[in-house]
Amino acid sequence: MQRILITGASGFIGSHLVRVALSLGYEVWAAIRPESNRRKLEAQGVRLVEVDYSDEARLAQMLRAVLPSSLGVEPMWHYVIHNAGITKTAHTEEFQEVNAEQTCRLLSALSSLPTPPLRFVLMSSMSSYGAASGPLEPIRAEDEQHPHTLYGRSKCLAEHYTEQSGLPFTLLMPTGVYGPGDADYLLSLQGIARGINAMAGCKPQYLTFVYGEDVARAALFVLTKKEAEGERYIVADGGTYTDLEFGRMVQRLLGKKRVLHIRIPLPLVRLVCAFGSLRARLTGKVSPLNRDKYPLLAQRNWRCDASPLFALGFSPTRNLEEGLRETIAAARASGDLPQ
Repeated sequence: MQRILITGASGFIGSHLVRVALSLGYEVWAAIRPESNRRKLEAQGVRLVEVDYSDEARLAQMLRAVLPSSLGVEPMWHYVIHNAGITKTAHTEEFQEVNAEQTCRLLSALSSLPTPPLRFVLMSSMSSYGAASGPLEPIRAEDEQHPHTLYGRSKCLAEHYTEQSGLPFTLLMPTGVYGPGDADYLLSLQGIARGINAMAGCKPQYLTFVYGEDVARAALFVLTKKEAEGERYIVADGGTYTDLEFGRMVQRLLGKKRVLHIRIPLPLVRLVCAFGSLRARLTGKVSPLNRDKYPLLAQRNWRCDASPLFALGFSPTRNLEEGLRETIAAARASGDLPQ
């Protein structure tokens, strides 16, 4: 049985990674912080290793501590999927520390093991690219990267660290990830359920999506593909939708007869985001609308090209409508959306 180490296993995408890896027969390990809730992971039969990402020497020591002497030259973990990170924070300096520098320390610690892993998959983000090269052009994996947010820059730096680590690697850049358990897109669904679809900007925004479980499936898919070593792939379901099309699709799936689809001018959106950042600084409560998020809301073109991943043999299991239908059903079952 091959062993896989997953970081960020208790999060939205991480929970899918754990479930898919278990279904494929891996012996699944989760790297957790001492204060992490371990009950669900233990109930799934996941093995745990405590880590401290703030200290490289300490991190290497903690990873080595679980090495049984019987392994010989076999790696402790055949594969590693690094999914841990943050997408929003009240203190923006944390983006580089958590997303980039902690990735660098993990890479160094893994490289120091007697036998390093056979593949390291970094879960990055399309935010590491910034804007597309033109208003109608899709973002492609081989494009030059010019991230325009602190989050995007931290992810771009994590990619650079991975490429320079000496470990066999694959980089994944998912587009808008949604599905049961995701909190950010749930806010949009809840707003439409209340009768308002507030869209950022007076011009249409072109959006792309991928279902959470399909992101996990893509990570496990490239893990063992020899052709994927040293490569980078955008992960999406292949469709493109305007923000209005998205809102109307949600309205139809919710069975909502009347929804006000309203466009908010970008200067007002910027003001709301600035207030969100100020509130987060004062209270510690992080808002999904913040200064670092604003450039992503203002960008009109989020078209992307996932065809290299499809050419490798990967196929998403759900398009946007199918995924939204399951997301809405799950949110209704949990009481997060009205019946």
